[in-house]
Amino acid sequence: MIRHIVMWKLKDSAEGASREENALKLKEKLEGCRDIVPGILHLEVGLASPGLESTFDVVLVSDFVDKAALDAYQVHPAHEALKTFAGAVREARQCVDYEV
Repeated sequence: MIRHIVMWKLKDSAEGASREENALKLKEKLEGCRDIVPGILHLEVGLASPGLESTFDVVLVSDFVDKAALDAYQVHPAHEALKTFAGAVREARQCVDYEV
């Protein structure tokens, strides 16, 4: 199984919306990818909680059956559209994939 974790730090404003609005939009778009390819076992999206120290605004934690499932997810049109939006609103991005 492959665990895929991505974190985004968002711009204060982008695409005509605030950081908070874009965090909610990104969460919605990510959750819309939950079942786009076979082999996604788990997909969870978290937003930084106000009052708790955070250096990033949005986190994705997802599990895939294998690398082939993760690869299929990466190139799916819904994920490609998500990447376009994320690229426009993000200040920074970090990612780690590892075997569980």
